[in-house]
Amino acid sequence: MRLLLVEDDNALGAGVRSGLRQEGYTIDWLTDGASALHALQNEDFDLAILDLGLPRLDGIQVLQQLRARGSTLPVLVLTARDATEDRIRGLDAGADDYLVKPFDLNELKARLRALLRRSAGRPQTLIEHAGVVLDPVNQQVSYLGNPVALTPKEYQLLHELLSQAGKVLTRERLLQTLYGWDEEAESNTLEVHIHHLRKKLSSELIRTVRGIGYLVDGRP
Repeated sequence: MRLLLVEDDNALGAGVRSGLRQEGYTIDWLTDGASALHALQNEDFDLAILDLGLPRLDGIQVLQQLRARGSTLPVLVLTARDATEDRIRGLDAGADDYLVKPFDLNELKARLRALLRRSAGRPQTLIEHAGVVLDPVNQQVSYLGNPVALTPKEYQLLHELLSQAGKVLTRERLLQTLYGWDEEAESNTLEVHIHHLRKKLSSELIRTVRGIGYLVDGRP
C-alpha cells in the first residue's frame, strides 16, 4: 500500500514515516499543501494522511479541491486543532477520519487499516483468496494452512495484488506501491518479486497480462 503523508512538523513526520514503513507501507512525505495537491492529482496513492495546518495551502483547501475533482481517495486528517468546529470542518470537507495530536502511533495504524478495509469493501481484517490468508495486523501470510515467510517487499506486493483482486495492475503502479520517491528499483525487480511469490505460494495465483502488468483473478 502506498500512502502520502502531508505533515510540516519534521519530527512528527519522520516518526510517522518510520513507524508506518515498519508496518509494511510505502510512504511518500511532503511538508506543504500545494505540493501535496499536485502529487494527489498526478500520482496514485491508496490513502492520504493530511495535516490541516500546512504552509502554502491549508489542509482543508487541499481536501476540498481533491473532492471537487471527484477523488474518493481515503483521507485521514491529523490536526492539533481540538475544537469541535475544526473537526466538523475537516469531516465536512471530505475527510474520512481524523486524529487529534498528540496521538498514539498504534491507534493511527489501526485507523489506517480500518479505512483501507472500508475503501476495499472488506468488512473483515483478514484477506483470504484461493487458499492464501493474509493478516495485515500481524503481517503474516499462510497458504493452505501453512505459514509462508515473505520479505517485506514480497508482502507489500502480495497485499496490493490481493486487495485489488480482479483488477489488472500495471507494472508502473506496482513499482510505485513498492518503492517511494526516495527509493530506487532495478529494472527486473518486480519480476523477481513475482517469481518468488509464485514459488512460495502457487504458480497460478498471479497471472501476467502481457504488455500491461499482473492480475490476481477475482474469484476466491
